[in-house]
Amino acid sequence: MRVGLIRALSTTDRRLLHAHGRLLHHVFGYEVTTRCIPDQPHGVHDAASYEAAGPKVAELARELAGGVDALIISCAADPGLEETRAAVGIPVIGAGSAAAAAALAYGGRVGVLGLKHPVPTPISSALGERMILPAGSDGVETSNGFLLPTGIFTSLSGAQMLADAGADVILQASTGLSSIGMAGVLRRKLGLPVIDAVTAAGSMLTAAISMRTPQPV
Repeated sequence: MRVGLIRALSTTDRRLLHAHGRLLHHVFGYEVTTRCIPDQPHGVHDAASYEAAGPKVAELARELAGGVDALIISCAADPGLEETRAAVGIPVIGAGSAAAAAALAYGGRVGVLGLKHPVPTPISSALGERMILPAGSDGVETSNGFLLPTGIFTSLSGAQMLADAGADVILQASTGLSSIGMAGVLRRKLGLPVIDAVTAAGSMLTAAISMRTPQPV
């Protein structure tokens, strides 16, 4: 399946740009075309950057739609998700809402690990009272912060706080954590299920495509 992946982060670093596409190809075998929105080197990290990203995502989706079978918005805040779905005639999956759906499927309390700023709305709205946060963690300001040693250390300590607080599952509420492969590290360290937002989007996309495909009688 040909998948268009939209990064809500501007970068010329090809390794970083294609990190999520490589992950989806490895796990699902998708043929991924990755593009990033312009003029947002720090990605989506607050209300202003979210509002700025939405129209850019929708415009980029229109450009990609003719050459792919489906689209993934690889950002936990799902900027431009509704606009994009209205603009193109193919399945569009947001990483944030996909991750939240996966967490709900597990049941129990969901520890949310992400940026310092408020939890992305697609995640907080879906989880409601089942969500717990890593109290006492300073957090990371933008997704690029996870690429630094301090960001990795903060992620590890925050996840441990969530486990100690009784989380039954950890949800990575920033796709910056996907870029560094943190889910596997946390699963080994904590012995808990850890939901990676990018792979959650891939799983949801597989389900969406199967529901659109006629089944043999």
